[in-house]
Amino acid sequence: MTAPKIILLTIVLCISACMPAQNPKKLGYVIATDYMKADGKKDVSDVIQKLIDSHPNRTIYFPDGVYLIGHPIATPAHPQKSVALQLSNYAIIRATDDWNDDEAMIRLGGKDAANDIRTPGSNYYLDGGIIDGNKKAIGISIDSGRETVIRNTSIKNVTIGIHIKHGANSGSSDSDIHDVNIVGICTPNCIGVWVEGYDNTFTNMRIGGVHTGMKICSAGNSLRNIHPLYYGSNNQYETSCGFYDEKNNNWYDFCYSDEFATGFCNTGGRSIYHNCFAYWYSKRGTKHTVFKTTGRFNANVTNMTAGMDRHNETNENVILETAQDGGTGRIFNLNVSNYSVLTNTNHEKYMK
Repeated sequence: MTAPKIILLTIVLCISACMPAQNPKKLGYVIATDYMKADGKKDVSDVIQKLIDSHPNRTIYFPDGVYLIGHPIATPAHPQKSVALQLSNYAIIRATDDWNDDEAMIRLGGKDAANDIRTPGSNYYLDGGIIDGNKKAIGISIDSGRETVIRNTSIKNVTIGIHIKHGANSGSSDSDIHDVNIVGICTPNCIGVWVEGYDNTFTNMRIGGVHTGMKICSAGNSLRNIHPLYYGSNNQYETSCGFYDEKNNNWYDFCYSDEFATGFCNTGGRSIYHNCFAYWYSKRGTKHTVFKTTGRFNANVTNMTAGMDRHNETNENVILETAQDGGTGRIFNLNVSNYSVLTNTNHEKYMK
C-alpha cells in the first residue's frame, strides 16, 4: 500500500534535483545591489552603465527595489559585449523627475551596433520587473542587433511604451516581444508600441492609456493576442486608433481594439486580419469605425467581430471606411453584435 507514496516521493525528489538553483548568485548572475542601493533616492544611471560595460556576456540581476535613472541606459548589440537584464518582479527602474531625453530609458542594442547572429551572445534580453517612465520618458527601445527579446515586463507611465527602430539586418530587427503590459499617459501623442524595424513577433500584450495602441511602420510582423484599450479623455478621441498599419504583409490574429474611435487602420496595403475584434460599449465619441483604409481596401479580414452597444445607436458606426474605391480586399465571415446600429453598408461589396 505504500508503494505509490514511494514512487511519488521519488518523482518529487527527481524534479527538485533537476530544477536549477533559484539563487541568482548560484546562477552566476551579477547582482546589481552589490554595486548600488535600490532605495530610489539617488540617480544610479552611471553605475548601471558601468556595470553593463564591465560585464560582457553576463546576466545582470536587479533585486526588488527602485533604481532611479536620469538618462538612458544602453546595452551593447555586439555579441561579445552583450548582456541580459534580468529584473526581479518588483524591481522598478524609474525615470527621475528631471528626465529630459528623447531616447528611451532602456536602449537595447543602443551601443556597439552589430548585425551578427553567428557569434554566441547575440540573444540579449530584458526580462521581468517594471519600467516606470514617470510620465516623462519612452520606456524601452531596440536600437540594433537581432534576436532581441523583451518579456514578462510591465512598462508604466510612458509616452511611448516600446520603440523598435529600423533594424540592423537590412531593416529587419527580428525581435520577439511577449507577455508585456504597457500603460501610457493618456495624451494624443501617446503610443503603446511603435515599430519601424521589420520582421518582429508580438504575443500576449495588454496596452492601456494610449492614443494609438500599435503603430506599425514596417512589414513582416506577426501580432497575436494584442489588446489595446482606450480609456483616456475625449480630447482628440476621433483620431485614436487601436492598430495603425502603414505597410503591408503583416499578420494579426486574435487582436482586440477596445474603445478606440477606429479599431484597425491601414494605408492600403495587403495585411491579414484573422479572428480580430473591435468593441465599443460606452457613449464616448460620435463615430466608430471597425476598419479604415487611407487608400484602397486590399486587406484580407476573416472572422472579424464588431461589438456595438445600444448606446451608440445615434452615432455613426461604420464597418469599413475607404479613401479610394476599388481594391482587392475581402471580408470573410463578419459578425456584428448589433447590426441595427450601422449607418452604411459600404463593406458589403467586399464580403465573401
